[in-house]
Amino acid sequence: MNQLAYRSVLDRLRTQFPKPVSDRLHDAYFVFSILRALDHVDEMKSEVPLLGKMQELDYSAAEQERVGSEVSDVEHVSRSLVSKLEGMPIWGHPHTQINVVPPASIASIIGSLLPAIYNPNLVSDDTSFGLAEAEVAVSAMASDLVGYDASRSAGVFTFGGTGTALYGVKLGIEKAFPDAMENGIPNDGVLIASGQSHYCRLNVAGWLGLGEKNVVEIPTNLQNGIRVERLESAARQLLQEGRRIVAMIATMGSTDAFGIDDLGAIVALRDRLVAEYDLDYRPHIHADAVIGWAWSVFNDYDFEENTLGFRPRTIRALAGTCRNISQLPLADSIGIDFHKTGFTPYVSSLFLASDRADLQLLVRGREQMPYLFQSGERHPGVYTLETSRSGSGVLAAYANLQLFGIEGMRVLLGHLVEMAELLREHLEGHGFSTVLNSENFGTVTLFRVYPDGVDTWTVKDRELSDESARDELLAHNDYNRRVFRFMYDQAMDGQGAHISMTNCYRHTDYGEPIVALKSYMLSPFIDEKHVELLVHNVLDARKHIDETTQHPR
Repeated sequence: MNQLAYRSVLDRLRTQFPKPVSDRLHDAYFVFSILRALDHVDEMKSEVPLLGKMQELDYSAAEQERVGSEVSDVEHVSRSLVSKLEGMPIWGHPHTQINVVPPASIASIIGSLLPAIYNPNLVSDDTSFGLAEAEVAVSAMASDLVGYDASRSAGVFTFGGTGTALYGVKLGIEKAFPDAMENGIPNDGVLIASGQSHYCRLNVAGWLGLGEKNVVEIPTNLQNGIRVERLESAARQLLQEGRRIVAMIATMGSTDAFGIDDLGAIVALRDRLVAEYDLDYRPHIHADAVIGWAWSVFNDYDFEENTLGFRPRTIRALAGTCRNISQLPLADSIGIDFHKTGFTPYVSSLFLASDRADLQLLVRGREQMPYLFQSGERHPGVYTLETSRSGSGVLAAYANLQLFGIEGMRVLLGHLVEMAELLREHLEGHGFSTVLNSENFGTVTLFRVYPDGVDTWTVKDRELSDESARDELLAHNDYNRRVFRFMYDQAMDGQGAHISMTNCYRHTDYGEPIVALKSYMLSPFIDEKHVELLVHNVLDARKHIDETTQHPR
């Protein structure tokens, strides 16, 4: 009786898995289950740039959940899963301009889904040859795009942009301290990055054992790039103190402002220091290009001929970025996020090393993994941080590189930059606003809004450098927070664009944070009318604030 009960449950459980052999009826059930889930999601779509409605942040019910006693069914579970999407931004919505998160293309979703069904493990190619081949192919294609020699470079997919930085710094540690993998890191190692580099610099230093206190942050200029003269003085000071610079991180497109460091100057400085101080190692230079890499598709674009017909202002912006991004092949390694400016689902991050021999610095003995690598030819598991690695990010990236081609990438990025420049044009045409990152030509626009009577031609410089303007700065910070709150409420009501705000775009010379509003355009569906609506939203916010200030309730 018990045996029959177990078999009955097992038979039911077997229907909840894709069949390992062709079964047209069951395959149809599998596809239908997915379509039903998508139907439930579609029911939550509206003009509001959210799925469904905003949800209260209350975790008390979740804390009380327990595993059920009996087997459920796909329909019930899928409804439960879909409900967890309630209140999420729709990243492909033209009114969603929150952060550097794009919608995923259909091809990349399929690329992400297929490995989820068949579950390949990229620890080795013995059971996942095709996926391993795709990883090599994407690495070669990306290398060619950024200017690496694809016959010398090598890449590996990892857990995110932080993972790519971690690989870069780890290589630097192994170069500066050749026995670090076995014996650990002495306390004289140091990592250098700009103050506007991604905060993962601290995560990486902490998790690798270098220590957050051993991260030296270099100030940035008004174009949001590292101040090379300050980098040089700091590096010389460290070397004179007997410290070993494990790595320098060059930011090639910061998250907030799309600031780009002068990579050529950083590399030239590194090489001079190696020669002058007769270093027995070369500090590793990692280019954090998780956002900026995509602009490499314009490296050989003829901006004068402009065959795609972009507006002159757009051409200026694209060419300006390309001048800096074209320096990428000078870096020893590069971080690339396809889930940012490559339009794939999370997570799809590629670490590229210019010299594949560098990866040998990370190799562990196969005797540590006695049950692996018994067959096959490519075994990245001997040098990757992760042992098991999904193929979803790999195949999603491979899908989009095939789908878009260079022309498609140029059109997508060019259009988004064109819309960002149009927004800037509108903001510059009004006397109440100022663009903070006017010399950074990406898809993000940082701006501040002011009440009537403020001279926006001079206020930016005054707030930045004049300590006597502290009270003015703080009042305007509060004003921009109020503008953001009004616009947020309007967006949640389906009446405007959902932008974001940063509480500290940068600090003033006297130590106060500068609040900025941020529009990040990454939806291919955004158009002129959506840009104009955003500007109208700003006007409405100012009007509302002025009215409530003069006539408080």
